Amino acid sequence: MELKERQLGKQELRYSRAFAMRVLAIFAFIMLFLIKKLQMSERYKIHVAHELYFITVTVIDWVDLLEKAYYKDIIINGFKYCQKEKDLHVHAFVIMSNHYHAIVSFNNTPLSDIMRDMKKYTSKQLINTIKDGTDSRKVWLLKKFEFAQKQSQRGKYYKVWQDGFHPVLLSDNIMIEQRLDYLHNNPVKAGLVYKPEDYVYSSASSYCGLPDTLLKLNLID
Repeated sequence: MELKERQLGKQELRYSRAFAMRVLAIFAFIMLFLIKKLQMSERYKIHVAHELYFITVTVIDWVDLLEKAYYKDIIINGFKYCQKEKDLHVHAFVIMSNHYHAIVSFNNTPLSDIMRDMKKYTSKQLINTIKDGTDSRKVWLLKKFEFAQKQSQRGKYYKVWQDGFHPVLLSDNIMIEQRLDYLHNNPVKAGLVYKPEDYVYSSASSYCGLPDTLLKLNLID
């Protein structure tokens, strides 16, 4: 009798373990499905022309690629390219070491198309600069971006940017002020400067009445 009870106990334990594994597998599948659905929903989301959007673009795995000024300059050139060729309006921006924020609007070209082309343009320029430059991290960076491309199967040889650009519609003045303050205070919170307007790769100085230096802006009144 005691032996049968032990055998039944072991069998119940095996069943409970198998059930737990199935639950975990189902949970992992659901999470993967939701992540893919979120990415797809952002890709095909309808964005409204002439409205203000807060966007965020991040380097894969939060790599500090943009810590050097000449990499930041490529992002500036990317904005200029989209202003000229895609009719993008840049109202505010900040470029940090591994991501950048901006408040933008657009006319006819869909925002998703503009940001796709912005990513392509900057990715190509960044990779070429890494290859031709003297960055001590050159080999590591190229391997990192090559591995990311193989994992995601997006891009031809390298993947620099995370998927998406996380657009947030700024529907009222409170949201606009909150995002402007958040954007301009990024370098202060990171300990890079004491005052937002002292950070070069930001629009904060323009909002303090100083002339635009890096990028022509459509300031928000």
